[in-house]
Amino acid sequence: MIIKVVSGAEEAIHDIGDGAMLMLGGFGLCGIPENCINALVAKNVKHLTCISNNAGVDDFGIGLMLKQHQVKKMISSYVGENAEFERQLLSGELEVELIPQGTLATRCLAAGYGMPAIFTPAGVGTEVAEGKEIRNFNGKDYLMEYAFEADFAIVKAWKGDTTGNLIFRSTSRNFNPVMAMAGKVTIAEVEELVAPGTLDPDHIHTPGIYVHRIFQGKDYEKRIEQRTVLSRKS
Repeated sequence: MIIKVVSGAEEAIHDIGDGAMLMLGGFGLCGIPENCINALVAKNVKHLTCISNNAGVDDFGIGLMLKQHQVKKMISSYVGENAEFERQLLSGELEVELIPQGTLATRCLAAGYGMPAIFTPAGVGTEVAEGKEIRNFNGKDYLMEYAFEADFAIVKAWKGDTTGNLIFRSTSRNFNPVMAMAGKVTIAEVEELVAPGTLDPDHIHTPGIYVHRIFQGKDYEKRIEQRTVLSRKS
């Protein structure tokens, strides 16, 4: 597979059109693909299905896409930091599928591994299981969940090389590696893009075989939803 090094986010997302299903890496605002999200906002692509742990906040991340009514459906685990998300959900403007966080991660992983489905005990006996197949293994019920089939996975890494190898830093690793494996087309934005051979192979989290496009991002804000600091003691 040929990795395409592109000039920036606009070129990276050029073929994402109305109705696409997107995976967006990150957890809260940590490790989100800021440049690509801003490019999608500028492009004003519509009717998107977004798979992400959460929906950002009102004025940042996926929250910017929600504000412009670009998102038709959110598939997420946690949505508690976004008032606009809540408003659209309660008004019926936005379709929402809430998924246990482990199930969300494993459905991404299954897609990357080429597995059609997984079985999980999470959600059995709740409304999450409504209309879904349940099988019993060794006396315990498990819910069948299908692997995701996303058109694009958009991730953000700390460092990458021009052959697509990626390194994620600390907690920004979160959903990024499993989503990078899972998209039909994976787009990676990185803080630093280096030549092949620069990265220590033992430190690479995502091999370049999974990445289709890569570029060096810029102007990262790296916001924090709820900043908590210790008060100084006299």
